[in-house]
Amino acid sequence: MRLSLGILSVLSALAATGHSLSCQNCTSASSTSCLGPSVTCAPDNVCAASYILTTVYGGPASKIYTLSCAPQSKCDKQGSISIPQAKIKQGISCCFTDNCTPTTPTLPVDSSQQNGLVCRSCISADSTWCYTSDTMQCTGEEKMCILQSTKITGSQSLSTAVRGCATKSICDIGSNSISTPQLSMDVKISCTSGSSGVHQGYIMLLLVPIALMKILY
Repeated sequence: MRLSLGILSVLSALAATGHSLSCQNCTSASSTSCLGPSVTCAPDNVCAASYILTTVYGGPASKIYTLSCAPQSKCDKQGSISIPQAKIKQGISCCFTDNCTPTTPTLPVDSSQQNGLVCRSCISADSTWCYTSDTMQCTGEEKMCILQSTKITGSQSLSTAVRGCATKSICDIGSNSISTPQLSMDVKISCTSGSSGVHQGYIMLLLVPIALMKILY
């Protein structure tokens, strides 16, 4: 009897490991909700919501909300990037049943306290590379220097690049890409600090949403 129960437990675990969730797949630039088709995720993925809020100093805030499949290691993350004249905040939340809707992701709070790190800063609206001698003072938990390059395909193709300050959580989110009915996007980053090496990979959905809105609308 014990042997039978043991075999049953193993089979149940294997079945759970191989199960693939179905998740909604959509993007919105106007609210923290969207509707889209259901897609089948990879076996190790869950349903994720990504919320990005970009504030351009002296201008209006822009938001990008996405529902998609994502590795569970991405769940419950939040972080920020500061670039010249703008700040980008991202939060990711997850749920674990078919076609569920995650709670709205939380975003990090602002801090004006300088932390001693100085990073190169630049923005390119038409290239995946930028470099200048300009620098910026980092604040709060943004203790990494970041280079972020973004490639988007949809009704239009866009390439952007920024340098600035970032939280370590942004650099640690890791390799990912997004494909929804509205667009496909890959964002490659490299991060450095005064004492650590380079973190390289793809980071989920971090770009200046003003450029993204050109595709969605």
